[in-house]
Amino acid sequence: MKLRGVFSTAIAISTGVFVLLGALIPTDILVDFRILLLQWAVLVAGFAVLVGIINLLVVHLAKIRAKSGSGYSLLLALSLLASLVIAIFSTPQGTGSRILFDGIIQPVEATLMALMSISLLYASMRLLRHRAGLLSIVFIATAIILLLGAAPLPFGEVGILHYIISPFIEQVPAAAGARGILIGVALGTLTTGLRVLFGADRPFGGK
Repeated sequence: MKLRGVFSTAIAISTGVFVLLGALIPTDILVDFRILLLQWAVLVAGFAVLVGIINLLVVHLAKIRAKSGSGYSLLLALSLLASLVIAIFSTPQGTGSRILFDGIIQPVEATLMALMSISLLYASMRLLRHRAGLLSIVFIATAIILLLGAAPLPFGEVGILHYIISPFIEQVPAAAGARGILIGVALGTLTTGLRVLFGADRPFGGK
């Protein structure tokens, strides 16, 4: 192992040990040092996001110069610069930020969620057509019940779907599945962190 790899591994392991000790042994020195390391991590993550945004802008400016998909690239670049100007000269609760959120971001997110629900329903119907089984029937029936329980229907709400069945599905089986996924993500993150902490994995080595 090269000296740079040894040095990077030593820094990663020592940082992880200090953060872990600061969480397990809440003494003033360890807690303050842990908070300092976490603040450094937030700064590095923010700088990484900034570098990614600059790289995205450079790539699309190159597409604009090459006239390859220049319309969408120009729209993205103008939107990015406009959002940056609004973020600099307006507070999070200011008029510019509220217009940006209420007029653009929220409608786009709502549209994407609506498209995702329709796409899921269409995919479930194709699944039922090509692979008819009990799980496929349960999936499409659950999707239809949730859509009927949540969507504003022209003839009014279906009481038993809106107030009983749909909330039960959302709060019991769906919430249980979401918790299971989060537990799996947490265990995977913990395992990866321990492997980095013990030096088994070295993603910071550049290879």
